[in-house]
Amino acid sequence: MSGMSNGEDDDRVTGAGLNGVSPRDRLIEAFMALLAERRFERIDLKDVADRAGVPLVDFRGEFGSTFDILGAFAKKLDRQVLAEVEPADADSTPRERLFDVMMRRFELLVPYRQALDNLRPSAFAIPPLGVALSRITLRSMQWMMAAAGLETAGTRGMVRAQALAVLFARVFETWLNDEDPALSRTMAKLDRELAKAAAWSSRFEELCNFIPRLPRGRRSWRQRRSGCSCAHAESAPDRSGDEGIPAAAI
Repeated sequence: MSGMSNGEDDDRVTGAGLNGVSPRDRLIEAFMALLAERRFERIDLKDVADRAGVPLVDFRGEFGSTFDILGAFAKKLDRQVLAEVEPADADSTPRERLFDVMMRRFELLVPYRQALDNLRPSAFAIPPLGVALSRITLRSMQWMMAAAGLETAGTRGMVRAQALAVLFARVFETWLNDEDPALSRTMAKLDRELAKAAAWSSRFEELCNFIPRLPRGRRSWRQRRSGCSCAHAESAPDRSGDEGIPAAAI
């Protein structure tokens, strides 16, 4: 479990192994199977290799740590959702498209429900794991937004992705205990949360339209307090925008 990357290994072309399944996919599935049986911190690298039937040397060629496998699992799931998403219907609303995308994600996660349930306490107990999962989730939500035809660029896109990650976490709690094959409780919870998000989004858009007027007023306040001349203020560089603000601070 040593070492932690950004949660997503580079793409590699790997040959098919047993039953036509690549060693990379076998390692991912073996890890998730072990996670369904035990806590994350109790999964040894050799256990994953043995379960997958992949030599350690080949395992190391695919992944650097169990953290990396989690990132690869999320990426694989993202690609499954993206491959199945229908082209955006001009008559559908962003909320409807996002509902379809998120529900498909929850459907694909059903076989891994126990594994993900076991992952939760470890995420709280191991701070680096919690941080890694947050990054992985945020990245996945950006792709889910793109699949739904929503803007992902800039500050607005980042804030929306953060909000969608929170929404996903709330619905996830309901999904964990939803035994209905049709996931009716999950659907109802997702619909309610998206309704709340739509109301929040409207207020956020109003705020974004107001924000561009703030820097000038803030600069004027600084000028009055410092007593500097308007000419000096005009010649000084304006650092009141969001340039240089780390995305993690959003």
